[in-house]
Amino acid sequence: MKAVRFHDYGDPDVLRYEDVAVPDPGAGQVRVRVAATSFNSVDGNIRGGFMRGPIPVELPHTPGLDVAGTVDALGEGVDGLAVGDRVVGFLPMDKPGAAAEYVLAPAGVLTAAPKDVPLADAAALPLVALTAYQALFEHGKLAAGQRVLINGAGGAVGGYAVQLAKEAGAHVIATASPRSADAVKSAGADEVVDHTAIGVTAAVSEPVDVALNLAPVDPAELAALVTVVRPGGVVVNTTVWMPAPSDEDRGVRGIDLFVRSDAGQLAKLVALVDSGELRVDVAERVPLAELAALHARAAEGAVHGKVVVTV
Repeated sequence: MKAVRFHDYGDPDVLRYEDVAVPDPGAGQVRVRVAATSFNSVDGNIRGGFMRGPIPVELPHTPGLDVAGTVDALGEGVDGLAVGDRVVGFLPMDKPGAAAEYVLAPAGVLTAAPKDVPLADAAALPLVALTAYQALFEHGKLAAGQRVLINGAGGAVGGYAVQLAKEAGAHVIATASPRSADAVKSAGADEVVDHTAIGVTAAVSEPVDVALNLAPVDPAELAALVTVVRPGGVVVNTTVWMPAPSDEDRGVRGIDLFVRSDAGQLAKLVALVDSGELRVDVAERVPLAELAALHARAAEGAVHGKVVVTV
């Protein structure tokens, strides 16, 4: 089969489009014929060697944490899945990924793909939507009638976070650049703050229950988010190299989120897609053979929105 792998850590040019053996599923594993994977910023950090501590991978390594595809073969002991099933999943970060024609996945990370979305486009869902879901509801405990600030709403996670928060009945304040303001508004934000023109804390007129930071902001700006959170509220931060701020005197918690695979939560997200309550947005579709060029564009800051890598 064809796959993209890197044999050494480094710049995007270490990625090679090459022939590798088709893997055989072991006990508890499923072989998926890949329709698509997607690009996530963590892919570049893993390739560059910056995540060797938390995400140790064996070289050569195939990137691609999201998978959308069709069940091709079942390992021993796999129940509830059949050859031909259309599935999506968030693969283990330290194992070979889905930038290949076939990938092995633990059966427990897979769930049925959305019915009304092209299968390849469904690869835009797992990692980023799970990040948004876990931030808002598992850690933020967001509920109807509450106020949430989503800092960095113009990115792929932000698009899902705005939709999910609005669907939950929250009042959504979202920061975005002028380039992405319309998209954030169409996702359901009640207020859109142009962070290039005004400071985030100055734009929040009333305290929020949850502040979700998705942006690689200046440490001082991150620390200031705690000041707009009501007593007893929470700051959830996804830029884990900068610790989330907290305020013990006012009972404001600071939580650093590192997303995990959860097929049950992903099934809930798929159900929202199928019911029309959650929209899957794809900014670009790039062939697998061009993955190295995509990594290079991302390293230059020239990739905006969610990119699906078709196989």
